[in-house]
Amino acid sequence: MVTDETPTGWLVFLSQLPSSPSSPRVTLWRRLRTAGATGMLNGSWVLPHTPAHAQFFEQLQEMVLRNGGSGFVLAVPESSPETDEAIVQRFRIDRAREYDEFMERCEAFLMEIGKESRAGKFTFAELEETEQDLKKLARWLAKIQKRDFFPDDRWSQATDIVERCRDALARFSTAVYEAEKVQEPPRSLAALPPSQLGERQLPSG
Repeated sequence: MVTDETPTGWLVFLSQLPSSPSSPRVTLWRRLRTAGATGMLNGSWVLPHTPAHAQFFEQLQEMVLRNGGSGFVLAVPESSPETDEAIVQRFRIDRAREYDEFMERCEAFLMEIGKESRAGKFTFAELEETEQDLKKLARWLAKIQKRDFFPDDRWSQATDIVERCRDALARFSTAVYEAEKVQEPPRSLAALPPSQLGERQLPSG
């Protein structure tokens, strides 16, 4: 996430790789997407100008050169407000797709807990599987938010639905221990703070 302390400006990465083999191009694309870079015109990629992003693009440039291609990293310290807004919107569109998919999966998680609860499947096996599903969702959200440099309402919406999932799991956990007639259940994922549910603390809003 970009903060007020983050230097202004953009970094642009330009590269060209041989058409064969295709694996370096696939690796390059995956690393760019994982880092949260947004694609612009003619195969150029952009990230906010930070030291970490500059180092990342330099590493990609070295990889491209090792694979017989050419690459350039350009710093753009200033651009027009219209250009800045257009770039920010590209970032937000990229993250919106991820958030929408994530929230669909969370809704499916809630529906599954409801289904198992109505069916009375209050077993430790179901609880363990559900806890693992929630842990995966939390890690997924952490990755999305790590590359969400310009958060909008979807950030808080995603955080809120994870909280709903945690609450649903807590209720399901209580029902399981009651059904199994076990007192004082050990601390489960449902009781953990957000920082322990994934690789990165989930912001509160």
